[in-house]
Amino acid sequence: MARTVIDVREVRGQSLPRPSRAYGGGALLDARGRALRDLRISVTDRCNFRCIYCMPRDVFGDDHEFLPHGEILTFEEIVRVARVFGDLGVEKIRLTGGEPLLRRGIDKLVSLLREALPAVDLTLTTNGSALKAQARALKAAGLDRVTVSLDALDEPTFRRMNDADFPVAKVLEGIEAAHAAGLAPIKVNMVVKRGVNDHGIVEMARRFRGTGHVVRFIEFMDVGSTNGWRMDDVVPSAEVVERTAAHFPLEAIGAQYPGEVAGRWRYRDGQGEIGVISSVTQAFCSSCTRARLATDGQLYTCLFASQGYDLKSLVRGGADDARLRDAIVGIWQGRADRYSEIRTAETAREAKVEMSFIGG
Repeated sequence: MARTVIDVREVRGQSLPRPSRAYGGGALLDARGRALRDLRISVTDRCNFRCIYCMPRDVFGDDHEFLPHGEILTFEEIVRVARVFGDLGVEKIRLTGGEPLLRRGIDKLVSLLREALPAVDLTLTTNGSALKAQARALKAAGLDRVTVSLDALDEPTFRRMNDADFPVAKVLEGIEAAHAAGLAPIKVNMVVKRGVNDHGIVEMARRFRGTGHVVRFIEFMDVGSTNGWRMDDVVPSAEVVERTAAHFPLEAIGAQYPGEVAGRWRYRDGQGEIGVISSVTQAFCSSCTRARLATDGQLYTCLFASQGYDLKSLVRGGADDARLRDAIVGIWQGRADRYSEIRTAETAREAKVEMSFIGG
């Protein structure tokens, strides 16, 4: 597969639409009747890992140019946009990256968001490398929970996947520090790639059974254009459940809230649960409630998008909150994304914005 990287500095945002119908409050619905409920905010495009499914080193090498600081949204700009989203019905905000804990003063951003939106569910996804040092400050600032990416427990596989020579033990220490700080329940995300780390599925389930943490097994996805995605590398979630249930009997349980992307399976002996995220084999486009604010202020309405909408120009161009609100309403009302429902080998090869920029 050709590794064509979209240079986000050269991509012009799509025209900002006006609302197609009046919005007077309540659920803001898109063209398929999906409500806006979740906002993911990528606070940096930088990461200290080079995970093979996200930022492969042969593309994101030492000479890769990340966004200059002046091109990324300031904390105050992020909070302003988030407040407008809150007024439009967003109930959950997740801070992502890149690696969000690399953004200097991230606890200050958490504090500002908590002050502006006291009722929102405020979470963060991290690779765990800096979590031990920052967990208490994040909790004190008002963060509710964390999700930690951990793709293997055996050392050789984990180091091969993160391609940064980073040890498993330090991520596990970060998880324990987050638990001690009260950033719970903790979700542990494992992206499963056949022939690479799928041998560790049962081991991962065993390690976190009974801890109160929830492992979520994620199908390898064709996000961006650089991870060499092939359907043959996907381990279907049904297979993950089957492998796990052979050792620890499981039973399906319902979603905790509308738009939850993970299918939930409970251990029959009461030792917790696992989740499976099946974007490839069981598309959940029809219930997707997520918008994504990228590092540079582009708004994306799908993880697999190639173009966004430039909200930064509005924010820095003197637009008031009413104009910003109208833009977001118009964008969401016109949203008709269903990429995972129509995925083909051809669409998988199309250039898309990378996960490290748009947030996972």
